[in-house]
Order: sequence, then structure tokens, then C-alpha cells
Amino acid sequence: MSSLALTPAHRGVIRAAMTALWRPYTQMKTAAPPLEAVRTHGSRIVLADGRELVDGIASWWTAVHGYNHPHIAAAVAAQLEAMPHVMFGGLTHAPAERLAARLAALLPGDLNHVFFTDSGSVAVEVALKMAVQSWLNRGVTGRTRVLSFRGGYHGDTMGAMSACDPDEGMHRRFGAYLPAQVFCDLPGTDAETAALDAVLAFHRHELAAVIVEPLVQGAGGMRMHPPEVLATVARLARRHGLPLILDEIFTGFGRTGTLFACEQAGIVPDILCLSKALTGGTMALAATVATGAVFEAFWSDDPAAALMHGPTFMANPLACAAADASLDLFEREPRLAQARTIEARLAEGLAVLRGRPGIRDVRVLGAIGAVQFASPPDLAVLKARLVERGVWVRPFGDVLYLTPALTIGPADLDLLVASVVAEALRSA
Repeated sequence: MSSLALTPAHRGVIRAAMTALWRPYTQMKTAAPPLEAVRTHGSRIVLADGRELVDGIASWWTAVHGYNHPHIAAAVAAQLEAMPHVMFGGLTHAPAERLAARLAALLPGDLNHVFFTDSGSVAVEVALKMAVQSWLNRGVTGRTRVLSFRGGYHGDTMGAMSACDPDEGMHRRFGAYLPAQVFCDLPGTDAETAALDAVLAFHRHELAAVIVEPLVQGAGGMRMHPPEVLATVARLARRHGLPLILDEIFTGFGRTGTLFACEQAGIVPDILCLSKALTGGTMALAATVATGAVFEAFWSDDPAAALMHGPTFMANPLACAAADASLDLFEREPRLAQARTIEARLAEGLAVLRGRPGIRDVRVLGAIGAVQFASPPDLAVLKARLVERGVWVRPFGDVLYLTPALTIGPADLDLLVASVVAEALRSA
């Protein structure tokens, strides 16, 4: 057993007092004890009891290069020795400067102004704040709401929650507490396009921006839409003079088959949010990137016009070093080709579920595969059965999905697909 594992005595204490550590999205009273991870390698998680699980979701979509990539590890180790952290207020450092310049060069159009934070939710908060304050800085008042889309998810903090689906999302209990935003269906049909156009026209005087997840609404159910839908959203936002915010926290860095999902629609947003795979799943880091037009609204002699936001660990040098090394890997190794290979295997392997009783839909885009049940299965039982098969997959609601590392090997990918197919048929 690894020296990193908890001792039997420690484990007994934890079992006796499970509430000491409050877990995410978990009913602490009834949940089964979590599995103890002690080590990772490649696309695998090693448990304290010696079992190895093939990770089918890349630790919430972050570990795009697999675990423990030596190039990222070396970059973090070197930065740790030189300077693990320094406040970003009044100081700067090379890792942040270099990473910002590289992101600006990679992103489409003039998305050239990078504001670092430490989580995807906060990246969205900053994007919303940028949108609202950019109007205020231009002397326009009353534009305090955003238009978001049903089925969407943008994070767990208050502003981000307010832009999530108000009816189906996990945050609906907070409805009375959250800012009231405007919601519409994604424009997949002519009628939906006309409806969005009408809603934008009606609310234009109070809207600060439009926010959307490009191509895939991730935590809202892995709902996918073609690039034409995204292009329509961008066109209508422009028609009504509204900034467009793209939440690429899930879709960024190769997950959909291109480095950024917006490339497939040929559009450039005014503000773009990144996180998750930004550091290759190594450390917490996020970025909100704005165009010159947005940045210009904050360029002033008036101190009150500055963007008043600054997380304590903003632009953490360790995280920036990890992200810089991750970008190296996208340059040196065939990540996008690997995403296409995964897409082909997922499409082929999951196709046998189409039309089966109890299966509503099967969807594949890039390195994302989703199986939607006609009704939600017993998630606890389904998760346990998947673990028994040697895979780590976390279904939610009525969706069982795969988002493996882009570097996953054929044998591990085949095990994931076979396990999902078998358990989907069993649970449907």
C-alpha cells in the first residue's frame, strides 16, 4: 500500500465522523463512503485497496493529457523552487505574462486581454461583471441582466448560478435569492430563432450581455448543438448590440475536436471564459479573456472605472507554469488528432445503444460521448456497478457520459465503452 494511503486507524476515525469533511453535491447522511485514491498514472486512478480504475471523465474534464505528465510536473517543480506564489496586486511575474501572451495568440480574433482567476465559476462572475461595468463605464445605466439559455450551466457561485437553467438545474432552490436573468431556448429552429430575436428586442434596454456554452451544454446534461446554432446566437447578439460571452470552461482545449469550440462556428466572442483543462488538470486556474473593445471601456484616468476584482491567488505562478506547460503539449503532441480518434471510437461503440428500449438518445462530439436514459436510473447502483467493472464514471440525472483524457490508450478506451454499453443496457 502506498505511504500516501490512510492508516487503518485514520480510516476508522473517518468512518466514525464522516461529516468532518463536507463533500460536493453529496447528501452526507445517506451517501456511501467515498473511494480513497492514493495515486494516479496515465488515465488511471489507483485506490488504497490496490484496485485501478480507468478514469472516464478525466477528473471533471480537466486531465486532458492524462495524469502526472512529466513535462507539466517538471514545470511546476521548477516554479515551486523559484517562487510558488506572490500577490498580483502591484506585482507581476513572468509565468503570468507569458501565459497571457500565449493565450492571446491562440484565441481567435482580438481576444487579447486576459484576467486570471482560480475557478470556472469565478471566471464567469468576472465575465458578468465586465459586461455590466463596461456599460456603466460608458455612461449607460440599467443594463444589469444577461440572457442565458435553458439547459445551461455556468457555475456554483451566485452570479454564475443566476445564469444557469432556472427550472431544471441544480440551483433552482436558490431562485428567490438570485439575480433575475432572461432565459430563452437555443435557436435550433426558425421558430426558436424568431423567439430569441423577439426576446432580445424586448429586453434589450436591460441586457448587459448574452452568455452561452458553445456546442455543448455540459453539466446541464451534455446537450449538443451544431455550430450553426452558435453562429445564430452570435449574429442575433450583434444585431441587438449586445456583447457575447462564451463559457468555454468545459469545451476549451480540444474537448470538442478543435482547440476552442467557437472555432467551429467561425465566431469571436467579446468575452471568453476558460478553466478546467487550462492547467492540464494539475492546479486550479481560470481566465476571463476580453476583446479590445471591452477592455477599452475600462481604460480611463478615473480609478472608479477600473475592474474591481482581484482574487488572492490570482495568476498563481505555480498554476501559470502548469498551464504554460500544458500549452506546450498541445503544440508538441497530437491532441486534436487524438480527440478525433476518441470521437470515432465513441461513435462506433455507443451506436449499439441507439433505439434500445429505455435509451432516449446517444450523442457524440469530439472526445465527449453521452447516453441519455428515458428516465433517470438508480445512480448509486449504476456508479457502483461501473466501479466493479474497473472504470470511474460519474453519471448525473438521466445521462451517462464519457469525457476521457485525450491521451487515453485504446485498451482503456475500449474498457470504458464496453462498460458504459453493458451498464446502460442493464439500467435502461
